[in-house]
Amino acid sequence: METIEREFEFAERTSKKQPFDKRLILHMLDQIELGVPRRDLMEQYGVSEVSLIRWMKKFGRQPIGAKRYTTELKRSVIRAVQDGMSAYRAGNTFDISCGTVSRWVREYKGKNTELSSPEPDDMANKKPVDPKEAEILALKKALEYANLKIRALDTMIDIAEEQLKIDIRKKSGAKRS
Repeated sequence: METIEREFEFAERTSKKQPFDKRLILHMLDQIELGVPRRDLMEQYGVSEVSLIRWMKKFGRQPIGAKRYTTELKRSVIRAVQDGMSAYRAGNTFDISCGTVSRWVREYKGKNTELSSPEPDDMANKKPVDPKEAEILALKKALEYANLKIRALDTMIDIAEEQLKIDIRKKSGAKRS
């Protein structure tokens, strides 16, 4: 995503007690609405998070309130934590608070059997299954998982080829060098 940076003039602050120029405040709010991360603006202009949020409430055109996250994003964050990433790092990576990430992981472990261990009561209530049927079911699940993984990897390669503009897949009939 390209953003066109327009030149603008604003009064530089000579001390930390001096208020920010209103033109600079409005410029920062415009940048936030264009998708520039707040952390980048805070570092670039030396603004505290509290000040930035206060300005967004006072001058911003976007409503401030609870953020809404898609189920896909939640699953991606939870998968990253499950794969060994800390909740703090996942929060920074996905621009979500650490507490929210931790809450999602706690809530999701209760809902998703893939992320939580099976309950002992659930295992006791299962009916005995014929070993051949169990093996067939296990093979079907493994095949389904393998096909899903192949589709995901193909999608990743397609996206990488599109974004990086290089051929990643090996061409049929290619000779070794």
